[in-house]
Amino acid sequence: MAVPSQTLPRAVIEHLVRQAVYQRLGKPLPRLASAPNPMVVNVSARHCHLTQAAVEALFGQGHKLTPWKALYQEGYFAAKEMLTLIGPRSRVISNLRILGPCRTLNQVELAYTDAIALGFDIPLRLSGKIEGTPGCMLMGPAGFFEMKQGVIRALRHVHMHPNDAAFYDVKNGDSMKLNIGGPCALTLEGLLVRVDEGLKLEVHVDTDEGNACNLQPSTPCELVK
Repeated sequence: MAVPSQTLPRAVIEHLVRQAVYQRLGKPLPRLASAPNPMVVNVSARHCHLTQAAVEALFGQGHKLTPWKALYQEGYFAAKEMLTLIGPRSRVISNLRILGPCRTLNQVELAYTDAIALGFDIPLRLSGKIEGTPGCMLMGPAGFFEMKQGVIRALRHVHMHPNDAAFYDVKNGDSMKLNIGGPCALTLEGLLVRVDEGLKLEVHVDTDEGNACNLQPSTPCELVK
């Protein structure tokens, strides 16, 4: 099933325009403009990743996720399907978005403010590292699905192609800083580097982090080793 197309992020357009202007003027590119790829910073709102078995338990036998919006990384999408998450104090979050495609484990990613509202005590974890984490109950139109574990706050991270890693002189598993400008300027430390041939340069922060600095498409950001 085809995934709906997406418009180019502002950071990509600015990067291409900047390179074209400097080339037209015959001037050397500034360091960041000479980067092989533009850096995109996206705020990752609460969402979940599900196995095919969980999708079928929640939406019916044989159900497949329906792509709604393409994500920046190739092949990934926000699905039309959404769920209700039931917390430990019977508090709920409705319209929890599912991201596709299906994975080999079930995981819910929340910001700390979400967790506090629901009554969760969640750990800060790298995506996929769910051992010893809290579970929850998910409710869909066809039934319930109990997650024994997998509710986390995702560690802030940056996806990189090997060419980007070479430019920034980092390797997979390293830690970087993200300097965020604007009137609410701040620096986010402990940004995990994830390198793979199939990745595009993209930073993921959660809604708490994005709100703390009033992160906007026009906010200047810089990766620092």
